Amino acid sequence: MASQNGSQATLVIDNITKTYQMGEQQVRALKGVSLQIRQGEYVAIMGPSGSGKSTLMNMIGCLDVPTSGTYMLEGESVGEMSEDQLAAIRNEKIGFVFQTFNLVPRVSVFNNVELPLIYKGVRKSQRKKIVDEVIESVGLTSHKNHKPNELSGGQRQRVAIARALVCNPSIILADEPTGNLDTETGDDIMMLMDELHEKGNTIVLVTHEDDIAEYAQRVVRLRDGVLESDVRQVAKRLREVCE
Repeated sequence: MASQNGSQATLVIDNITKTYQMGEQQVRALKGVSLQIRQGEYVAIMGPSGSGKSTLMNMIGCLDVPTSGTYMLEGESVGEMSEDQLAAIRNEKIGFVFQTFNLVPRVSVFNNVELPLIYKGVRKSQRKKIVDEVIESVGLTSHKNHKPNELSGGQRQRVAIARALVCNPSIILADEPTGNLDTETGDDIMMLMDELHEKGNTIVLVTHEDDIAEYAQRVVRLRDGVLESDVRQVAKRLREVCE
């Protein structure tokens, strides 16, 4: 589906709702949210606790399916997929970056980054070339044989970003990617995200921090399960260049 300016819509969410059964009570986490994100966009999703942003992130990441409404990812209807199909979509089309890194502690940086390719069935001879290139792109070539506990927090997040990139996903979905980092290290990670966006990656960033959302081109705010605002902005890096 093409947008008005001709860019391809990577994901189209149309009037989705999500209701959870909590004992005898039903909780409506999303109440008819519609959203389009085009290929190559950099979008921040914000909202207070209970706003529905985590639920929306789970929908975008194919970790959950809507109660009603539709979610189309690259022209495919996510809500109609089986668990196996959803798992394949998550591995091939969504690159996840989590606040807690979610690395396997007992194996090296190389092996952590390699895992999605193993799940995808890529041959070992091909995997080495791909993994080496991705590790180099995040500046960790000299650390590829280290284990996560031998790295700083910022380096571990770079490993997580490399792992997210290794299958060349349609979307990089970053959930509070600087939440466990100090300010300086967090800024370094956001600069890396900027570089990835400049290379053409579509990035969806979930955050509660205004200064992190400033890196995005567009800020979507949720409140009480509905879309409160959807605003385009000049991203922080472009503002700094202009200044």
